[in-house]
Amino acid sequence: MTDDALWIGIDVGTQSVRATVVDGAGTRLAAASSPIRSDRTLRPHGNRHEQDPHQWISSTHTALADAMNQLTPFQRACISGIATCATSGSLTVIDGDGYPVAPGIMYDDARAGALAHEVVAAAPELWKRLGFRIQPTWALPKILWLHRNGLLAVSTELNSPVAGASPNSADTARFVAHQADLVASSLIGRRVASDWSHALKSGYDLLEERWPEVTLTKLGIDPTLLPEIVAPGTVLGETDALLAETTGIREGTPVFAGMTDGCAAQLGAAALGLGDCHTVIGTTMVLKTVSAGLVADDAGAVYSHRSPEEGLWFPGGASNVGAGILTGLFPNENLDELTAATTEYYDAKPVADLPFSYPLPGTGERFPIVEPSAEGFVSAGGVEYPLTEALQQLGKLPTYAAVLVGVACAERLALEQLSGSNEAPAGVLSSSGGGTRNAWWVQLRSDLLGREITVASTADGSTGMAILGAWAAQRSRPDPHTLAEIASHMTHADKIYRPNAERTKELNTVYESFRRSLTRKGWLAG
Repeated sequence: MTDDALWIGIDVGTQSVRATVVDGAGTRLAAASSPIRSDRTLRPHGNRHEQDPHQWISSTHTALADAMNQLTPFQRACISGIATCATSGSLTVIDGDGYPVAPGIMYDDARAGALAHEVVAAAPELWKRLGFRIQPTWALPKILWLHRNGLLAVSTELNSPVAGASPNSADTARFVAHQADLVASSLIGRRVASDWSHALKSGYDLLEERWPEVTLTKLGIDPTLLPEIVAPGTVLGETDALLAETTGIREGTPVFAGMTDGCAAQLGAAALGLGDCHTVIGTTMVLKTVSAGLVADDAGAVYSHRSPEEGLWFPGGASNVGAGILTGLFPNENLDELTAATTEYYDAKPVADLPFSYPLPGTGERFPIVEPSAEGFVSAGGVEYPLTEALQQLGKLPTYAAVLVGVACAERLALEQLSGSNEAPAGVLSSSGGGTRNAWWVQLRSDLLGREITVASTADGSTGMAILGAWAAQRSRPDPHTLAEIASHMTHADKIYRPNAERTKELNTVYESFRRSLTRKGWLAG
């Protein structure tokens, strides 16, 4: 690794692929994105969400080519490594050469929900030891669904081609590949190993570092049809000549195993010290922290990713609340103008009079509470309204304020869940996502949480993967830096929001009312 080394991070999201090129100081030299289409269908036995895995590849290569075109020839020659993050729990089926032969099944696809109880019952002690409960939309129930529907097989078991498969793939075995695995394979030109971060929701045993073969066999799943697993940051291979021709990335560039998108954002925020936390306020809310051990949660709301470095874990969870509800409730509104009007309206009132909500966009919640039947609500002036009726009953400003307060309350509850007490982890709190563009909202969150919030533009998945690549490349040196040291050198804070002590005191009463509402509904233990 040289001082001129540049790093590429790839973030395969729900709506697009983003590729970012940074130097060793974290300076962004190029960035590009390419869209991905989704196919969502409503089904009586579980809604489906599919994507074309060929587009995962083509959009990645398009984004890479566009990013390379922004660099000078010298800069392109300095590309020293690539790593990829993708959505957690998304997968497809590939043949022996690593080519996709079935649609991509996305992280929130619910087709296998009815099989989740079988997966849980197959190894309750294993899941307890790993500190989580298998959820209906996790990858392992989907793998069981693929098996039950004849879409996973060794070559001697194949009877008919898979819909959407290459006509030449009918005589090859069919394997499971996570979304990031397929993208990495396309960079190298062959089937590659997966990483233990993307494999978590597929049931990989992070403590024993192996697939739970007894459990898989009990479910009828052949463990040999699952990918080999390596630690994030492991070299998977090198880019091939075809990628060099189509994107401009020189042949022989190392490709490193990545992590899930939530972990990648955590790296991009340098939230890697013990007790540090990172919140992503996007369409949904994702929180992660850092601990010295796996955090167990029998309720299933929290699960722990394993750090690439020995002795550290990244416990966290993903909520269904977030900024996405705002476009649903206020589709034709200018949210900046709505924020300004709400600020003016409520700045003239006692903070303790702010309405609150649990702003679920649909039915069910997974974190910080697990309640499949939960429905969103708004509480104002001691009266509770269904979220769907709040606009008509209360008007725009109270409903808008209630949503922002509700997300902040859910964030505080989530932080308490991560620490296992009524106190949040004590490290640095950083935040990213579209919700951080609303300064009034971030300040409200800071006041309600009673702690500083650092907002960094580097806290995105693609930058996080560039950081992972930079760390991985120097591990063999006599004096390697830690991942936290590399990340802190490659990131910077754009703004720090500090809490107002008086507002925090008043907002504590709002938060306590929020908790009481959840307790009355049976969503939270008394």
